[in-house]
Amino acid sequence: MSGIYVHIPFCKSKCTYCDFASYPREISKADIYFACLYKEIKARAESLKDYVFDTIYLGGGTPSFVDEKYIVGILRQIKNFYTLSKDCEITIEINPGTLSEEKVKAYKKVGINRFSVGLQSADDKMLAKLNRIHNREDFLLATKLLKGENLSVDVMIGLENQTESDVKDTIDLAVQGGASHISAYALKPEEGTPMFGKYLNGDLPSEDETAELYDFARKYLEENGFKRYEVSNFAKDGFKSRHNLNYWQRGEYIGFGVSASSFIKERRFTNTEKIDEYTACILRGRVAEIFSEEIEGDEREFEYIMLNLRKDDGFLLADFKNKFNEDFTQKYADRIKFVRKYLDLTEDYVRIKPEYIYVQNTIIIYFMD
Repeated sequence: MSGIYVHIPFCKSKCTYCDFASYPREISKADIYFACLYKEIKARAESLKDYVFDTIYLGGGTPSFVDEKYIVGILRQIKNFYTLSKDCEITIEINPGTLSEEKVKAYKKVGINRFSVGLQSADDKMLAKLNRIHNREDFLLATKLLKGENLSVDVMIGLENQTESDVKDTIDLAVQGGASHISAYALKPEEGTPMFGKYLNGDLPSEDETAELYDFARKYLEENGFKRYEVSNFAKDGFKSRHNLNYWQRGEYIGFGVSASSFIKERRFTNTEKIDEYTACILRGRVAEIFSEEIEGDEREFEYIMLNLRKDDGFLLADFKNKFNEDFTQKYADRIKFVRKYLDLTEDYVRIKPEYIYVQNTIIIYFMD
C-alpha cells in the first residue's frame, strides 16, 4: 500500500494552535504555487512509475479555501502521470466556512470520495478563541452539502475551559452531520503559536484533565458506534482512514508541495516550508528538499514498533519477523519486562492494552535506543 500527500499552504486565517505551513496572506501567490506544484508532480513521476497508489490526501492549510480549479488541476495531473488503484481513497480537508455547492460538485466530479471536515468544537465561543472562521451553523450547512458522502470530522480535546458536556455536544454535532469517522485530537500547544502562551499561563486543562476528557470522548464515541483503531481515530465499520493507516503501518508515500514529507525506499525527505524558496527551486528544475535521510537497521525497527503500537491492534509478531528477521520477544526481552503490564502479548501479536493507549508514548520510549 502506498499514498500521495499534497500540501495546499493557503488559508483564510491562522488558528491559534496551528504550527503547520499555512499562510493567510500569501494567496496572491496561488497561480505560481500551483503551476510549480503541477510541475513537481510531473517531475517525480518517472521515479515512481512502478508504484500503484491506493490513497491521495489533500491537506493544508485549507484546501477548500482555494479556487476549486486548482484542486481539479492537482487530481488531473496525478491521474495523468501516476497509476492509481481502482478504489483509490481520495481525501480533501475542509473548513466548514469555505465550502460551497460549486466546490462540492467539482470535488466529486474529479473523484474525491472522502471529506475531512474540521469542526474542532460545537461551541461558537470556543471556535472564536481558536480563531476558526466557521461557527456551528456553518458546519451544519457544510454537512448538508456533503450529505451521503464519506465524512470524517475532526474534534479537539483539552481546550480552554472545556468540559465533558462540551465534548459530548461536539461529538453529537459531528454525528448529526453524518460523520462515519471522527478524529479526536488532544490539543498539543506548540511553541511559537498563540496557544502556547495560554499553556504557559496555565489557562488550559492539565494533562490529567485532558486525559479524563479523552477517556470520556472514547467511551461516548464507542457508545455511538465509533470503534477506536488508533489513539486519536475512531470509525464506524468500513470507514477507517486508509491513508493514515498507511503511515502507521510504515507504508511508503510521496509528498508534493511546501513542507510535504515523503518516505520512499527507506529514504525520508521533506520539502522546504517557504513558498518562495519552493517555487524558485521548481522553476529552476531542482527538487525543493531541505531534509533527507536514509533509515537503517534498528531505526527501521523502532519506527515500525512506534507507529504500529499507536494502533489498537498493534502488530503481528510474524510480520515483525518477516520484515526484520528477528524474534521481537527475544530481541526486546529486557525492554518488555519494564512495560509488560501495559501490553497484551500473545504468541501471535503485541499491542498496548486499550486502557493505556492514550499514554502510549511513555511505553513506546522503552523500545528506543
